[in-house]
Amino acid sequence: MVRACATDRHEKHDIYSAQCPGRDVLYLLANKWSTLIIGALEEQPHRFGELQSRLQGVSPKVLTQTLRKLEDFGFVDRTIYPEVPLHVEYALTDIGRGVATPLAALRNWIEVNLDKIHTT
Repeated sequence: MVRACATDRHEKHDIYSAQCPGRDVLYLLANKWSTLIIGALEEQPHRFGELQSRLQGVSPKVLTQTLRKLEDFGFVDRTIYPEVPLHVEYALTDIGRGVATPLAALRNWIEVNLDKIHTT
């Protein structure tokens, strides 16, 4: 489906076009860590260490980079509480909660159908 671009940066949104900025969003959301972070934050806001514990296998560097990208795109808010030590929480924004539903459906579909998929 092609939609007119409200930003006037180009004539229309067409994810199949190499110049469409939607490709950057697709690239971010198609990343496994982005999908899992958004899923973890669906439940409630989390601190960095809580996310790292929940997302088994993610390195601190990759978690930091992915959280920054999600924040840059407006999917995640980062709140710093002025305590000693600093308390930082990550939470989904409205747009983050909006994309959480289709991503949850994808994660669920994978879990239900994993035994039918050739994973080797």
